[in-house]
Amino acid sequence: MLPTLAQIEDARRRIMGAAIRTPLVRLNVQDAPAEIYLKLENLQPIGSFKIRGAANAMARLSHETLSEGVLTASAGNMAQGVAWRARELGIPCTVVAPETAPETKIKAIERLGGRVIKVSFEEWWNVFESRAYDGVNAHFIHAFDDMDVMAGNGTIALEILEDLRDVDAVIVPWGGGGLACGIAAAMRELKPQCKIYAAEVKTAAPLAASLEAGSPQEIVYQPSFVDGIGGRAVFPSMFERARTLLDGSLVVGLEEVATALRLLAERNRVIAEGAGACPVACALKGMGGAGKVVCVVSGGNIDVTKLCDILTNG
Repeated sequence: MLPTLAQIEDARRRIMGAAIRTPLVRLNVQDAPAEIYLKLENLQPIGSFKIRGAANAMARLSHETLSEGVLTASAGNMAQGVAWRARELGIPCTVVAPETAPETKIKAIERLGGRVIKVSFEEWWNVFESRAYDGVNAHFIHAFDDMDVMAGNGTIALEILEDLRDVDAVIVPWGGGGLACGIAAAMRELKPQCKIYAAEVKTAAPLAASLEAGSPQEIVYQPSFVDGIGGRAVFPSMFERARTLLDGSLVVGLEEVATALRLLAERNRVIAEGAGACPVACALKGMGGAGKVVCVVSGGNIDVTKLCDILTNG
C-alpha cells in the first residue's frame, strides 16, 4: 500500500509547526548538464527531512499510546526526528542504533533526550523486521516502512510542485525507501510524467542490484562517509513499491559524492551530509536528464572533522 494524496495533504497540515517549508534553490553551476535545483531538507530543525515522517506518525498516535514512550531503529536522522518530537511531547524515546553509526549523530540524539542502545548491524536490522526490542515496552516508529512516515515525507513533493511546476525529474537518496516512495506517491498523482529516481552510492547500492535482478537482493555493504543511505538489502515491501513507482536507481562513486559535497559548500554555501550530496552527484553526471532536475538534499548531519577532511583533502 501507498499513502494517498489526501493522506499526504492531511500530513502537511498535521506537521505544520514541527517541520518547516524548506526552500528550493538553483545550484550555482553554469556548465551543468541540467538545470539543477536543490530541495534543502538539511535546513530542517534536526538537519534532516526525517522530522516530517516522525512528526506525522507520532501525531497519529493516541495520548495513551504516546504515554508509553516511543522506540525506533535508526543510524541517526530518524532517531533525531523521533527524539525531537518526544522531547516536545514530554515522553521517553529509545533508539536502537548500529555500532557503525556516526558519533556526531549519536550525541545529537542524546542531546535531545533519547536513550541510545548500540547493537551489531545484524541485531539492528532485526529490529526493523521485528519492530520491537527486548526489554523496551514502547510504540515502534518505523523509519521507512510505515504509511504515516511516507505520507509525511510525501509533503516534500507538494512543495516542489508549488515552487517548480515544470520539473522534469526528481532525484531522491535511497536509504530504506520511505523518502523516495513518499515523494513518488504524491508525484505520480499530481505529475505522472515527472521522472523519479533513487540515488545510491556504489559501496552500498542494494536497490540497483535488486531492480536489475527483479527481486530483493543482499549485497556486500561497505561503510563510508555516506552513512545516511545504503545498506545490505532492500525490504521486500519497499522493493515492491519502488519497482512500480520509480524510474530506476542512479549509482555514483564516493569520489563523485565528495566532489558534489564540496561543490555545494563552495557554490551555494550548503552543508550536506553524504546522503544529501548523492543526488547532486547523479545530476552533475547528467543521469537525471537534461531538463529541470530537483535534487533532494536530505540532510546536513555530517561530522565536522569528516567534512573538513573532504573539503580540504577530497
